[in-house]
Amino acid sequence: MKKTLATLLFLSIATISFAQNASQVRLGLTAHPTFGFLKIENGKGSGLSTGFSYGLMSDFEFAENYSFATGLTITTINGKGAVLNYLPYYAASGSTNSAEYDVKFKMQYIEIPLSIKLKTDETNDMKWYGQFGLTTNFRIGAKQDVKSGNNTLASDIKATDQTKFLRAGMIIGGGLEYRLSGKTSLLTGLTYNNGLTNIAKNGQSIKNHYVGLNIGVFF
Repeated sequence: MKKTLATLLFLSIATISFAQNASQVRLGLTAHPTFGFLKIENGKGSGLSTGFSYGLMSDFEFAENYSFATGLTITTINGKGAVLNYLPYYAASGSTNSAEYDVKFKMQYIEIPLSIKLKTDETNDMKWYGQFGLTTNFRIGAKQDVKSGNNTLASDIKATDQTKFLRAGMIIGGGLEYRLSGKTSLLTGLTYNNGLTNIAKNGQSIKNHYVGLNIGVFF
């Protein structure tokens, strides 16, 4: 966790440096679906859950075909899975036998990506790009569903006491920019966001991840 935060601090300082030396700043809007899933230490994930992301994106171009990409989005990462002895429900049951709980996390974050974007030369109004970096996520909402067998223990209840405020992730992606006219261009692509930090409290180890189908417009 400390190493991750140190890396994020370094990238934040790098962002300021790139911004000061950027020859061009591009701003745009994005809105796209996310497909989230969980990795659970004592359990297993249960497929994909859809979410949504929307907000501002920006490129600081510090050299030809190279830019520092960041932004500010509201991102929902949903995920579900089977968790062995999920607290506090297992503790509340008073049972001494192991039990499996079906849990769905519905997390909403303010997300700030810090990444490097590499672009090809423009051909027929199109540029391909690749992207790599980290994201910092600040929790603004958390809900969950919990089931044990056929029994529903919780449905869409507030889960801030069971989840952590800060999430860090690593992103890798790529896609296409298509120039519509002048400086206006359409962006589309895929991003994989790999959660690096544990989102759960109470001794559980759960990480959430998502694949984003990126859609946006630079102005």
